[in-house]
Amino acid sequence: MILSGGQQAGKPGYPWLVFLHGFSGDCREWQRVGEGLSDYPRLYLDLPGHGGSRNLGVTGFDEMSTLLTRTLLSYNILKFWLIGYSLGGRIAMFHACQQPKGLLGVIVEGGHPGLQDADARNARLASDRRWAGRFRTEPLDKVFADWYQQPLFASLTKAQREALITLRSQNNGATLAMMLEATSLAVQPDLRAALSARDFSFDYLYGERDEKFAALAAEVNAVRHAIPDAGHNAHRENPDAVIASLAQILRYRIKDTL
Repeated sequence: MILSGGQQAGKPGYPWLVFLHGFSGDCREWQRVGEGLSDYPRLYLDLPGHGGSRNLGVTGFDEMSTLLTRTLLSYNILKFWLIGYSLGGRIAMFHACQQPKGLLGVIVEGGHPGLQDADARNARLASDRRWAGRFRTEPLDKVFADWYQQPLFASLTKAQREALITLRSQNNGATLAMMLEATSLAVQPDLRAALSARDFSFDYLYGERDEKFAALAAEVNAVRHAIPDAGHNAHRENPDAVIASLAQILRYRIKDTL
């Protein structure tokens, strides 16, 4: 069992960039950004329950991490960076903390390092179960119309919100629900301590209008990068700025390794 995805070639000797999308996205989510980093070979993955991996399921973060390792080996990827947004960022951080062979660095956009108290976990679990129930039983366009009204997405314009609702409504509600529960923030460990003890490069991107994740970025031991004119979904709202930031990070981090 391996994850579905698409790949693009780069220059010989350059490390792979492995892109992980957010909840309800797919392997196309990062391609606009990846095309601006054409020196690097790139792999865009569909997470379980999404896109070409819609028929795959995982029970939690440990199984997700094992599946990611198996997938990278199937592509013969031996030196790589993980780049993840939101859910993809949380998976990237968890996987990095398992100390996988070949990992050079992690770049996270708007990914939560983990909840720190039982009340917050219980509240998140109840919320995610409610959403999962709706994804299983209601038309997806109706569910996503409410999903994108959450405060996290307040910076989206009406047109951006409607475009995302149309795009995300092509998913399978049952498999989305399964992945939402399996990788809920309620069951994710708090990764702050493990990330502080890391031996890999760690950079964190957040939209300048994303106050929640600007504050969370300050809680992790990472180099922080604010993306101008963007909220939570910075790589969609200002892809050129994200490309420029990633290019600078990678150029600086790998200059002595090529």
